[in-house]
Amino acid sequence: MKDVIAELTRIVQQVSMVQDATRQVRLIVDQIAQTLECEVCSLYRIAPEGHMELLASHGLNAERPVTIPGGQGLVGLVARTRHVVNLANGLKHPDYFHVADLLEERFKSFCGVPLVNNGEVIGVLVVQGRYARKLSSKHEAFLSTLAAHIALLVQQLPVALDDVAQQKQMLGVPAAPGVAIGHALLCRRDSLANAAVSYNHDVALALEEWQSLLQRVDEDLKQERAALGAMVSAEVANMFDAYQMLLFDPTLSERVKTAIREGYALTTAIKMAIQHYADLFRAMDDEYMKARHEDVWHLGNKLYHTYQNRHPEIALEAAGHEAIILIGHDISVSDIAGVPTKRLKGIVSAGGSRLSHTAILANALGIPAVMGVPGILEVAEQELLIVDGFEGQVFSDPAETLLAEYQVLIERERSMEAGLEKLRELPAQTKDGQRIQLLSNSGLLSDISPGLKHGSEGIGLFRTEIPFMASETFPTEDEQIRLYRKALELYRGKPVVMRTLDVGGDKPLPYFSVGFEENPALGWRGIRFALDNVQLLVTQLRAMLKAAREPGQLHILVPMVAYIDELRTVRKLLDETLVQLKEEGVTVHRPRLGIMIEVPAAISQLPKWRPYLDFVSVGSNDLSQYLLALDRNNPRVAARYDHVHPAVVSELKRVVDLSQSLELPLSVCGEMAADPVSVLLLVGMGVERLSMSSARLPRIKLLIRNLDRATAQAFLQRALDLESAQAIRELGKQLIEENGLLTIR
Repeated sequence: MKDVIAELTRIVQQVSMVQDATRQVRLIVDQIAQTLECEVCSLYRIAPEGHMELLASHGLNAERPVTIPGGQGLVGLVARTRHVVNLANGLKHPDYFHVADLLEERFKSFCGVPLVNNGEVIGVLVVQGRYARKLSSKHEAFLSTLAAHIALLVQQLPVALDDVAQQKQMLGVPAAPGVAIGHALLCRRDSLANAAVSYNHDVALALEEWQSLLQRVDEDLKQERAALGAMVSAEVANMFDAYQMLLFDPTLSERVKTAIREGYALTTAIKMAIQHYADLFRAMDDEYMKARHEDVWHLGNKLYHTYQNRHPEIALEAAGHEAIILIGHDISVSDIAGVPTKRLKGIVSAGGSRLSHTAILANALGIPAVMGVPGILEVAEQELLIVDGFEGQVFSDPAETLLAEYQVLIERERSMEAGLEKLRELPAQTKDGQRIQLLSNSGLLSDISPGLKHGSEGIGLFRTEIPFMASETFPTEDEQIRLYRKALELYRGKPVVMRTLDVGGDKPLPYFSVGFEENPALGWRGIRFALDNVQLLVTQLRAMLKAAREPGQLHILVPMVAYIDELRTVRKLLDETLVQLKEEGVTVHRPRLGIMIEVPAAISQLPKWRPYLDFVSVGSNDLSQYLLALDRNNPRVAARYDHVHPAVVSELKRVVDLSQSLELPLSVCGEMAADPVSVLLLVGMGVERLSMSSARLPRIKLLIRNLDRATAQAFLQRALDLESAQAIRELGKQLIEENGLLTIR
């Protein structure tokens, strides 16, 4: 065998490039047999019923379905013992199980390794040979290592591979909920990222072309904004504010000009500047901020295509179908604006994420979307597709039976959406009269429209980091005022909770390095960073206060507070800023001041901090991670993360009880606020404010309106006695189903 690492990499890469499940398992056994030069390689999976099913084999007669009773045979031995079984002659082992017509008796040697996912054996990988000799230790180690790589793939395989053979299933990231059926329309375009390096021979001309290009793109963006404004509410079109803010950012323009003066052609200068900005966002650990690199490249491509007078090609006339699924590598907002909304039924991209502007717009339009599907580029133009935005999967050329199932699901969802739309103006109130305020989370102006569309009663968390991270200098007070005022105006008459600057640690500013930190999650971030750079905090407080024209609307939220001195200092700065602005003749209104409960140390200190607080907001994502010492974005431990862990539930109840005893208004934001099982617990605790992603608002409102507090309180009491998150979640799902809490009445 060649170099072990090289062979491992080759096999894993080859398998990952194949999207069809049947071809994947076939490729696995064929490649392993070839690499190890053995006669037989077989892949078994433990079925839900407990028996072992043969998925694919190289060398055995597996033309018909083959199953081995649970726990029996040598593969059963491997699964039971959870370790390698390497035998010179497996036929003589007492656990050998004969399967008729498999012709396994021709092969004596046997080496089986378990496939383990999240601590559970899900299958067995086997190699066999004609002669009675054990597999070498080197080959055994190779097989064990490879098994660890392919375990995840086997876990994700559909229940019945025969069904998949009839249509191609592609998996991605759910970006916008819903199901759509339509014909593929490929968005073909050149990417700025692939543009070759070139040089200019006339610096003055290139500089003139850059200024002209800025104006042309600005006009295009305005036209696309108007087109989208006709498709959805005008606020959705405000996502173009982010593009235009970057387009006319002096630092971007200066980078382009500098590159031109150094001799680079305009397209190369633009590419270098865009690459710089995109890399800054991509390097951030915060998932939301990282997704902004996609928006930067979208703007770069817009500049590139406009300069070449070559706009993205979307052959609408050739499509010939009313129901269109727009597919491409990275689908931009401009691409979406180019397809009539009546014909656009779904969006699938090879790149992108659930937090990209593409996903945000898809949610606003109510169009199912799946991101991160590399195999979508292999789909033929006009091919029939099913897009499942709930599960993040796409089927091409679906079988009639599957097509019929999804058509039924679409009709069911239409009925559900129609029912949810009727709830838009109704309060989120339990059957026994408990009122729950539902707020939305936001980070950009483009996030605001979906919340308004779904009946949000305010913004429960407005992240203010965007202008700081999208620039190469600290944004001015006036720049911040414009952003904050727009959000406040759009939510006139409703509360807007603005979080002070939450950077540092895992979210560094590109122009202000914090240096290397061993553990950035516990480092110089949040209020720690802001107070050490107090001039930034004062400027931000001034901008917020000057932007807020409506008394009582603005609430200021402080992140990562762990010490009373931090809270006292922020309160003192707020008081001083109010005095300063009044002396300057500015009409200001005192906002409510609160902190995020995300550092566990803050919980026990609430009674001592009460004199300085007007409200608190539980940051459920960070609080859960800190309590469990788990990074939910780390694939090695993410499966263990669950915010209904008994420890999290107990601590959260302690926060709620303390807040109630202190008469301190409390809200919960993050994933817990949008998780139906968690909401049952929160209502049972007496939480009256929830802030979540806007797309989840309608279903959470439906659940609350079908719920009564007695049911929620009884569930909470039972949950507090359970030993695991899994037990709590199963009990909660059972309660939701049995009581029809997500059923429109």
